[in-house]
Amino acid sequence: MTDAAASGGDLLITDIGQLVDPGKGAFSAPLEVVGDAFVWIRHGRVAATGPMVDLPGDATGTPVFDAGGQVALPGLVDSHTHAVFGATREHEFEQRLAGASYEEIAEQGGGIGFSVRDLRTRSEDELVLLSRPRLAAAAHFGVTTVEVKSGYGLATEQELKMLRVVARLAAEPKLPRLVPTFLGAHALPAEFANDRAAFVRLIVDEMLPAVATESLAEFCDVFCDRGAFTRDEAETILRQAAKLGFGLKIHADEFVPLGGTQLAVELGAASVDHLVAVDEAGIDALAGSDTVATLLPGTSFFLRLDRHAPARELANRGANLALATDFNPGTSMTQNLLLMVTFGCCFLGLTVGEALRAVTRGGAMALRRSDLGTLIPGAGGDVALFGVPDYRHLAYHYGMGHCAATIKSGEVIWRQDEPGSRFPA
Repeated sequence: MTDAAASGGDLLITDIGQLVDPGKGAFSAPLEVVGDAFVWIRHGRVAATGPMVDLPGDATGTPVFDAGGQVALPGLVDSHTHAVFGATREHEFEQRLAGASYEEIAEQGGGIGFSVRDLRTRSEDELVLLSRPRLAAAAHFGVTTVEVKSGYGLATEQELKMLRVVARLAAEPKLPRLVPTFLGAHALPAEFANDRAAFVRLIVDEMLPAVATESLAEFCDVFCDRGAFTRDEAETILRQAAKLGFGLKIHADEFVPLGGTQLAVELGAASVDHLVAVDEAGIDALAGSDTVATLLPGTSFFLRLDRHAPARELANRGANLALATDFNPGTSMTQNLLLMVTFGCCFLGLTVGEALRAVTRGGAMALRRSDLGTLIPGAGGDVALFGVPDYRHLAYHYGMGHCAATIKSGEVIWRQDEPGSRFPA
């Protein structure tokens, strides 16, 4: 496999063994698979794709990347992460192995509260240094776009600090594209334990306007569940966010259904995430709606829950699905989005094609990015190349470092055989 020199957003990827594209069809529609194919990228956008025999003559002169018979997909989209944090929480993992639940750990001062106390002690520069390699590792799995939430600050300056870290890292060309989300309503901070209404007012009256003034986030998210925020509190925050121009997201129905899913659909949210405990009313609301159901099977797995989101029923009812890592230090410590493809098949009942669509087109829809997650002409020039004989191996041969190269807007941001590049332990 040969690499072109710096291409300036122009790249011709040749000798692709299988070109796999979800296109813009229905969630359960078959993937489009073309053998012996090319992808031609001009000025960071897909100019043309197809079999090598149909390669346009005017592609001559474009820097060439020989895929060597590998499988190509659109760059993967991880549409739900908490990738900016300080300390890790392996001690909580050990507590769960001993039988402690998520709620019990939180009641003892762990969980989100632990990460909040830790993050408040760290500088912006330190968080940049800690977060850079974590985000770079996502590209090792073919990920070209990562949504990153705040929510470990839970105070105005601390939340702004987190989002400024995301903005600084978003400007680094060798990292995946970053999509920032404000999650000030992640949990109730200790200093507001006895005055929930005051914290909601702080978010509405101070945090949201401050984030909007600095243009630090594209979305506003709220955790609407037991132990977090009520449906009414979530609605108050999200309606104000919508007035300020934010797109909307909701963490909902992870532990108990509080109506967050229905609220997401009612408000036209881009996505509603988790849904392990979604009820029939929530499924009814999602069926055929434009709100994407973002499912996080790695979190259910890592929390050792005895159930998973009802993906099969959601898909059968016409919902659009995304799969994401929920990468965070407590409940899903992984950047391996391909592992979520396998989990989506084995735990959630999805087909390989559906699971791959959920980490490409589905993830892009959850971020309202119609130019991502597909390789149709005009789409963003994001491509992930995998050293497998058939695209189904991406789910079948699980947990492996199959990605050979990750290309964002026509530029190679990572390749496995690059000097000094190593698959992350």
